[in-house]
Amino acid sequence: MMHTTTFIGLDVHARKIVAAALDTMTGEVHSATFGYDAAAVADWIRSVDPSAKCVYESGVTGFDLQKRLTGLGVDCAIGAVSKMIKPSADRRRKNDRNDAEFLARMLSVGNIVEVWIPDDECEAARDLVRALDDARDDLRRCKQRLSKFLLRHGLVFDETTPTGRRKGNWTAAHWAWIRSIEFSEKSDNDVLAYYIDAVRQATEDKKRLERLVEAEASKPRWKKRVDSLRCLKGVDIMTAADIVFEAGEFARFGNARAFAAWLGLVPSEHSSGEKIVQGGITKAGNRHLRRVMVEAAWHYNHCSAHSKDLSAGQAPDPAAMRHAAKGVRRLVERRRGLLGRGMQKNKANVATARELACWCWAVGCMAE
Repeated sequence: MMHTTTFIGLDVHARKIVAAALDTMTGEVHSATFGYDAAAVADWIRSVDPSAKCVYESGVTGFDLQKRLTGLGVDCAIGAVSKMIKPSADRRRKNDRNDAEFLARMLSVGNIVEVWIPDDECEAARDLVRALDDARDDLRRCKQRLSKFLLRHGLVFDETTPTGRRKGNWTAAHWAWIRSIEFSEKSDNDVLAYYIDAVRQATEDKKRLERLVEAEASKPRWKKRVDSLRCLKGVDIMTAADIVFEAGEFARFGNARAFAAWLGLVPSEHSSGEKIVQGGITKAGNRHLRRVMVEAAWHYNHCSAHSKDLSAGQAPDPAAMRHAAKGVRRLVERRRGLLGRGMQKNKANVATARELACWCWAVGCMAE
């Protein structure tokens, strides 16, 4: 229960903060504008009401302001913007002051869903796995630019093995073929050298970040959860680190369904009266982790139902390991059942990903 009658909404931008303070006893609203200066905002809040509670929307500005205000003794929360329903009448009168006042009024009636705030170590770990994801994207783009540059010149790698099977791209044979290419124009040779260097640099960056993620995952805070999740098939050390770092704490989700909903892996619904209509997944949540889960679920297409062997140095929680083995059997049977009913393979994979997310939550909670 809130022990204050003053509620403050903050409309936060990169260089400006607009604040609106609502006194629920008198109905008065006071506003002020600041630069991005947490100390100035905290001083103004204390001058209005030292016990006031403030809130701002989640977004690109992240958690920095909240942490600074909390450090200065101000009660500050971040509201989930996806859970805020604004009146349609306000769409044509949007400005910073109105947005701040709207937040203050929503906070005063308890209509704000507060975002979980990770600590600095957890946020840094998140940034690390997201940087690795960016490095993977960069590498994929660099490879595509190189291959399409060669394709524009009519050059396609088409070597085969003695059995007639075509050799894969980005293998030693493929790189030897690329290095053997020589154009008649110097400019084309310069472009080829640039694209080759870009792929090599992107590859090195990806490997370097993978080593950093692995080192972070081996820290005592994360290791037991990461090692426990690795007992699930389709979840290697990088995937497990992704899940653990992004979730932060599995216990903050009330149940497995809430975790799956946070990933946007639950069915959408448009039901009314006697009519019940369910559609595709909501895709409303952590997009990065949702993609990781869907990719991991593909492993259950052909894998066996046997438990996964432990890797060197892996030390999972014993109870979590047993539960993960049970989860592997269940997921394999589930996937076979969906495909046996004639379900389209992509749809079956997403359904498997949703259940895999639930098992990850259960294993993670046990390891915590």
